[in-house]
Amino acid sequence: METVNIFWFRRDLRLKDNAGLYHALKSENPVVPIFIFDKNILDKLEDRADRRVEFIHAALEEIQATLVSTVSTLEVYYGTPVEVFKKLLVKYNIVKVFANHDYEPYAFERELDIVKLLKIKEASLLTFKDQVLLEKAEVVKDDGKPYTVFTPYSKKWKSLLTDYHLKAYPTKKYFHNFYKQSVKKIPTLNSMDFVALNKPFPSKDLKEELIKKYADQRNFPAIEGTSKIGVHLRFGTISIRELAARCKDLSDTYLNELIWRDFYQMILWNFPAVGKGKAFKPLYDTINWRNDRGEFECWCNGKTGYPIVDAGMRELNATGFMHNRVRMIVASFLVKHLLLDWRLGEAYFAQKLLDFDLAANNGGWQWAAGSGCDAAPYFRIFNPRLQTEKFDKQLKYIRHWVPELDSFDYPKPIVDHEFARKRCLEVYSQALKKL
Repeated sequence: METVNIFWFRRDLRLKDNAGLYHALKSENPVVPIFIFDKNILDKLEDRADRRVEFIHAALEEIQATLVSTVSTLEVYYGTPVEVFKKLLVKYNIVKVFANHDYEPYAFERELDIVKLLKIKEASLLTFKDQVLLEKAEVVKDDGKPYTVFTPYSKKWKSLLTDYHLKAYPTKKYFHNFYKQSVKKIPTLNSMDFVALNKPFPSKDLKEELIKKYADQRNFPAIEGTSKIGVHLRFGTISIRELAARCKDLSDTYLNELIWRDFYQMILWNFPAVGKGKAFKPLYDTINWRNDRGEFECWCNGKTGYPIVDAGMRELNATGFMHNRVRMIVASFLVKHLLLDWRLGEAYFAQKLLDFDLAANNGGWQWAAGSGCDAAPYFRIFNPRLQTEKFDKQLKYIRHWVPELDSFDYPKPIVDHEFARKRCLEVYSQALKKL
């Protein structure tokens, strides 16, 4: 039985500048790289043509091509992590398992199970910071408590960031320490009961000109003013260190978006209840939400009669992407115009977004609902008409996704703006009168 260490790929699907992989390859034993298509996650997916699974599969094929050139191979499994590690512990004499930090509640529970399993064989799990620049309790207030407001957090974050945090891990230098063995086939999507749509994914090649113009263009959905690089950050096909190093001197606004990403991961780690359906501000859990499934379906299908809302939802349904400004508008509309529970929208985005990330998705939805940390005040209610005039005045974005806009086929608004605004303020103030 071969004595090895394991590197467990999760949301870090790259060989270049990978923290945990670097430490694994520098260890004393040959490294077997593995990936697990986790049935605990995949079995909950409703759409068997889920493009995120297809994206992961394509990233693994890319990793495999490089590993084969080193006379090594990626071992890819389809099952639960516990089942897979039981097999690995029979196959190899495992000393250490290396991985990168994951801050989600399920990931924490999954690691506890694996640690228990490894302990039986006197093996250990070592994890490292990789998907964020500053994590957990690295950015805290002077009293040691976590920040819950973004602006002071971002100021402290910037004061703490050094070139050291942006330094790439030279993994390629140690590729010779991958365990040498014959190539193992990656399970096909069909074998896991998934279907490939074979549509192109957003590029991870970020244009410098886009970053420079980001502050001026990012709010206008009709132009290519955002990077659409979120899916690559979500699954780690690009290094956050590489991205931050490229943008930090080009656009403070773009860098701020990366800081928001660290902020929400920090919130999820320090306040894990938000990842389990709880409002960050508990009093907001007393809001008397409506339960109109018909209106929710209209929102999901882009048939609310509010063009900017409908355009956003149709873009999401068709592409798995929605422009950031429009995400705020559609979220505000669901929660405050329709007075439907923000968790419904959060779950729908989780189902549809190619770049779905629990921390950012939850943070964004609770921001829109007013229930989150540093959230928009409950009385801030986006007016879709004014948002359209400001950010899509020529209706280019709207007409692209709502071609029947000027015809009788386009539905009338499902709710009047002024009525909805008044109703929202009354219901919120009733629940929050203890504030």
